[in-house]
Amino acid sequence: MKRSLYVVLVVCLAVFLGFAGPAVAAEKVFLTIGTGSPGGAYYPLGGGMSVVIQKTVDGVRCAAESTGASVENSRLVGSGDTDMGMVMGSVAFKAVEGLEPFEKKFPLVALFQMYPAPEHIVTTKQSGIKTIADLKGKKVSIDVPGSGCSTMAKAILEAAGFDLEKDLTLANLSQSESVQAMKDGIVDACFFNFAYPGSAVMDLAATRDIVMVPVSEQFADTIVKKNPYYLKVTIPKGSYDDVDYDVLCIGDSNVMVANKNMPDDIAYKVAKAIYSNVNEGKYALINIHPIAAQLTPANAVNSPIALHPGAAKYFKEVMK
Repeated sequence: MKRSLYVVLVVCLAVFLGFAGPAVAAEKVFLTIGTGSPGGAYYPLGGGMSVVIQKTVDGVRCAAESTGASVENSRLVGSGDTDMGMVMGSVAFKAVEGLEPFEKKFPLVALFQMYPAPEHIVTTKQSGIKTIADLKGKKVSIDVPGSGCSTMAKAILEAAGFDLEKDLTLANLSQSESVQAMKDGIVDACFFNFAYPGSAVMDLAATRDIVMVPVSEQFADTIVKKNPYYLKVTIPKGSYDDVDYDVLCIGDSNVMVANKNMPDDIAYKVAKAIYSNVNEGKYALINIHPIAAQLTPANAVNSPIALHPGAAKYFKEVMK
């Protein structure tokens, strides 16, 4: 009797596992990527990365979502509401250290450093603005509140000696809103932070005679000395229509961040998927945005915050 009961239990267990096994095997990991607003490099590149991950990593689904970019992505990833986020290096550094604009430290690590991005200062010939000093008394859009672009814009304007409440009128418009406001004459100049060429500036240049406002070498050196996570970046002449001169800018690195709690194997697989599909294959990222050419292992490890151990393992293997 006991033996019969045992056999029945074994058969029942086998049947249960027969049904449960495929269900468990079919279970997928679902990842999200916080990008930015349409108009910059984050939005299309993040979308391309999500496709690469979903199409090339077994058992993983992935979706990109438009966000307010760097500061918002840091909070989303740090709080566990989003798995990965595209973040300016300076913002990632401040998030980890709990510095303004963050109210606490967030447990972020970098999966990889993507590329440097210059802070574009764009106006039109009609405005008469040629230098940062000419922004005094003007209406200037600095991107949405909490974005890395607005954070850098304020740092640049304050370093130039402006009282942000008295010397000019600031507007917190998204990239697409900034372009339209410039076309309509509502604002005189806009700050954008993205890899060149950025579609927002190209859109504006298609209907207006644009002017790119450079910073001086001395001013750039002062900013970088005070903020070592910033960079000097030159946008080469010809990157935008009618801009036939090199434009020196203050730049920032851009990193893909994750929460420290991301499993090592997932971080490894994500890094491998991205860097195996930069230049070749059906989902090559270079076909999404030309800045993908800068996605190299040598650049990837140059992050202002610590690399995730799983991602670091991958880059160590490919850089031997």
